[in-house]
Amino acid sequence: MKEIVIPAAVGLTIFLFGLQLMRIGLNHLAGDKLKNVLTRFTKTPTHGFFTGTIVTMLMQSSSAVTVITIGLTNARLLTFPQTIGIILGSNIGTTVTPQLIALNISDYALPTFLIGALLWFFPSHILRCSGLALAGFGCIFLGMDTMQMIAEPIRKMGILEDLVLMGSENSVIGIIVGTVITALIQSSTATTAITMNFIGDHLIPLSMAIAIILGSNIGTCVTALLASIGGNTASIRVAWCHVILNTLGVVLFIPLIGALALLITTLSSHPPAQVAHAQTIFNVACSLLALPFATHFGRLIEFLIPHKKS
Repeated sequence: MKEIVIPAAVGLTIFLFGLQLMRIGLNHLAGDKLKNVLTRFTKTPTHGFFTGTIVTMLMQSSSAVTVITIGLTNARLLTFPQTIGIILGSNIGTTVTPQLIALNISDYALPTFLIGALLWFFPSHILRCSGLALAGFGCIFLGMDTMQMIAEPIRKMGILEDLVLMGSENSVIGIIVGTVITALIQSSTATTAITMNFIGDHLIPLSMAIAIILGSNIGTCVTALLASIGGNTASIRVAWCHVILNTLGVVLFIPLIGALALLITTLSSHPPAQVAHAQTIFNVACSLLALPFATHFGRLIEFLIPHKKS
């Protein structure tokens, strides 16, 4: 069992550390400009949509963007209607890292990390922050490589056989797995990376991988719910808006998992890339479908969650 637990724990730790390093580097490059952008360029749902997409691409965390949005709403720097477009955009921006991981450039992981570490010793603020981001990017692939060590022990022990069998017969099993894992580790990107590793090592079928990805979009909402505790009505609306939008998208796509699997196999023959494409297609489709109805959806949330009585 230690052949699975130790590499999995070490690999996940390195991966999450790398993700955090990359976020810190990118955030420091942008400074406080990201918060200013969120408050200034979100007057309409469409503006918020593009702003949310770009900011999340830079921060590499839809959860972080949502938490910042909740904080700004709690401070009354954003109104609830302004946040809906941001949430929809953040779901698209978060797909960038899985697409980069799917490029399969793990051979360059260590050199990338070393170059990034070297840049940290330069006096220039831009070079130091770029170095952090590069070192983090290298750590992401080093973590992926470490986690791949668990594939053979898992295959020999047959740990996933029953789960795969159930997941193949019922997509809800995979969705629950994705939701729980993401809620526990607080990173849908990490869940996607683990799924990409598993499908790359032929431990799970494509249909189950897609179901896990769908579930990760629900699990990632837990961070927003936690951030809204004790907040004002608007911040609570933001958190539940995130939950309801993502859950509705998952429910909508459950009957389409087979069709989505067929589509992404025509786009790529590389299993990890197929997972990344599935996540991108799901997030883009759901966000674009919801965007025209953002104002009406906002009114529904306001009706469901009325203002707290003083």
